[in-house]
Amino acid sequence: MTQQGAVLQGYNNELVKCIEDLCMQKEELNKQIQQAQEEKNKLQHEIQVLSEQLECVCENLAQKVASRNELDKILAETEAAYMKILDSSRTLLNVLKKEVGSLKHSPDLKTN
Repeated sequence: MTQQGAVLQGYNNELVKCIEDLCMQKEELNKQIQQAQEEKNKLQHEIQVLSEQLECVCENLAQKVASRNELDKILAETEAAYMKILDSSRTLLNVLKKEVGSLKHSPDLKTN
């Protein structure tokens, strides 16, 4: 019977060692889980911060694009008006040159 008791004690010792090994693996896994959770939380926070920054940049960009579009419109209208002024100036100059040319060819008015 002592031999069977010794075998049983050996099994018990091995079983206790396996249980202790499993507990150590569980503790190590818990540490890894905690580290992963902390990393996840850190990344989620960074994502939130970056998302807020992205939203601000997008709003700013939209405002700048709208301002640029408005400036493009104003510039196009101004250039069109300026071209009309140039055309009017050219027309006026041509009319003036014709009138001056007509005066040169007309007989001089006699003064009394």
